[in-house]
Amino acid sequence: MKTGKMTPAVRRNLAGYLFIAPALIGLFLFYAFPMLFSLFISFTDWNLRNAPKVIGASNYTALAGDPVFLKSVRVTFYYTLLAVPAGNLYALLMAMLLNMRFRGRSVVRTIFYIPSIVPAVAAAGIWMYIFNPYNGFLNQIVPVFGMDPQMWIYSPTQVIPCLVVMAAWSAGGTAIIYLAALQGVPTILYESVALDGGNAFRKFIHITVPMISPIIFYNVIMGVINSMQIFTQGYIMTKGGPNNNSLFYVLLLYKRAFEQTTMGIACAMAWILFVILGILTAVNFAISGKWVYYGGE
Repeated sequence: MKTGKMTPAVRRNLAGYLFIAPALIGLFLFYAFPMLFSLFISFTDWNLRNAPKVIGASNYTALAGDPVFLKSVRVTFYYTLLAVPAGNLYALLMAMLLNMRFRGRSVVRTIFYIPSIVPAVAAAGIWMYIFNPYNGFLNQIVPVFGMDPQMWIYSPTQVIPCLVVMAAWSAGGTAIIYLAALQGVPTILYESVALDGGNAFRKFIHITVPMISPIIFYNVIMGVINSMQIFTQGYIMTKGGPNNNSLFYVLLLYKRAFEQTTMGIACAMAWILFVILGILTAVNFAISGKWVYYGGE
């Protein structure tokens, strides 16, 4: 028996590993290694100037008693509780409108989708003008409806609802996903409901929602993940104010990491957010069986 000669199977396997080697190397260098390194740093005191000093779980215990950190958690959860339902409802209604047949439908679809591709910084600039309390667009039109000018994003109670409106405005990508789902619903189901005397509301409740429930589930999961990581709006538009009422979690993480250079605290916050998102996703999956319908079931 000859030795030292690779069999065809070994050569195929080797070729396969060579082809995926760049992806594996990139996965390790840019994802796995930074995650593991940040986990290590979360147990240290490191200011980027001196060598990391291991301090155990002190960063995590310090965060548990930090009122600013706890407020950022509350603010981010409050924003998520408003933004996810509002964004999904707006996107679904918009998709249902765009699914109708009317003249100029393609143009209207494009107009609704454009906000989702506007860069976040540019969108923030647009909405800062709209919400400007002195000469902004909104305060120029609210007197027509008998309202007094408002402070909008400069008000502790109005800042989060204003940012939720801004988030819903850019939900064009979500609407496209809903539109694709709506186009996959068999029309025969609507015809059956119509034959039984069902109106548009019953069609929506008993046909549309169950048939697109997997897409709703997907969009809710992605909405929660994205909302919990909101950063640009708070950083550019409000700087976390007023009174830290828009101090989102990732914005505080950024401040701790790059303004205060407390990298240990920042990495601990990153891992806490990772755990929170994991728990929220697991809960969503756990309750999905009660309302998500799959055609093969």
